[in-house]
Amino acid sequence: MKLLEETLRSIEPAAPEFRRRAETRILNFAMPPWALGRLLDLAVDLAGITRSETPPVARKRIVLMAGDHGIVEEGVCPQPSSITAQAVRNFVRGGGGIGVLTREAGAELTVADFGVDDDLSDLVRAGVLVDCKVARGTANFSRGPAMSREQAVAALENGIRLARELAPETDLFGTGEMGIGNTSPSSAIIAVLSGVDVRSVVGPGAGLAASRLDHKAEVIRRGIECNKPDPADGIDLLAKVGGFEIGGIAGLILGAASLRKPVLIDGFISSAGALIAATLSPAARDSMILAHGSAEPGHRIMAATLGKKPLLDLGMRLGEGTGAALAMHLADAAVALLREMDSFEHADVSREGLQ
Repeated sequence: MKLLEETLRSIEPAAPEFRRRAETRILNFAMPPWALGRLLDLAVDLAGITRSETPPVARKRIVLMAGDHGIVEEGVCPQPSSITAQAVRNFVRGGGGIGVLTREAGAELTVADFGVDDDLSDLVRAGVLVDCKVARGTANFSRGPAMSREQAVAALENGIRLARELAPETDLFGTGEMGIGNTSPSSAIIAVLSGVDVRSVVGPGAGLAASRLDHKAEVIRRGIECNKPDPADGIDLLAKVGGFEIGGIAGLILGAASLRKPVLIDGFISSAGALIAATLSPAARDSMILAHGSAEPGHRIMAATLGKKPLLDLGMRLGEGTGAALAMHLADAAVALLREMDSFEHADVSREGLQ
């Protein structure tokens, strides 16, 4: 717990002074006030997080965390857990949607094993996979806790270590994940935190038939009733109904926030990790930027619970960090405006008629 406690103590809210400086500069741009909308909101957020009038975002990195889930044995998803390890092997070769979109964003991709139910030591030895494994998959949370409290702390602290190790060469983080069955723990987390009925936050994930959604909801509901996770205790919530990669995402966010590094939060699963992080440190919310709105029905409630509005809404549901990679282009554009946009005086443009 020492690393987690130290990290939580070191997290501070975004700096209002740097937000004000960015706002003042933007209001002097040679254009109608706030005419570039959310792009300018993003510029202000980045300035406040980084304490800089020209926020550094050039060195971009997606951190994709993988783990398996015992809840799969309840028939809550159509794919077998073995797909997780297969996908990880594809990712480290540069494959998958995230491989394409990370390269397109000019970003680096780090893949980490937090709980894959397979031996991936050959990839670790090859230097293409980071070993953060807590265990080979969680337990079936419909019948008992997904993990022990100690394992939950280990997942969080492994995520914090990853943030610390990567921070010297990273300006802007993006979260990603892979884990067959991980929409179930994510649905459980938002149901517990929001108090809404489980069925309203359950979606098809990676393609579950509509006829099976009621069954999925009932399994998750049973897990919540069985474990009674405490919504005020992020560690308890993670341990009772979470996942190792979800804990890793939460830890990465906390670690990045403590280092004043912005984090682009991907979709449904990454938002579950963000919710755990926010439960442990409300101030960490300031370092989170919600990259996109997932097509999963529960994501709107997640965004509202986090107090965030997605930058993009493209009907995506792949995960992997793909939405975060796309949003990196917007971060580049927002900072370019702060650095390069002409003022009224420099552009010799009149303010006449503007409010």
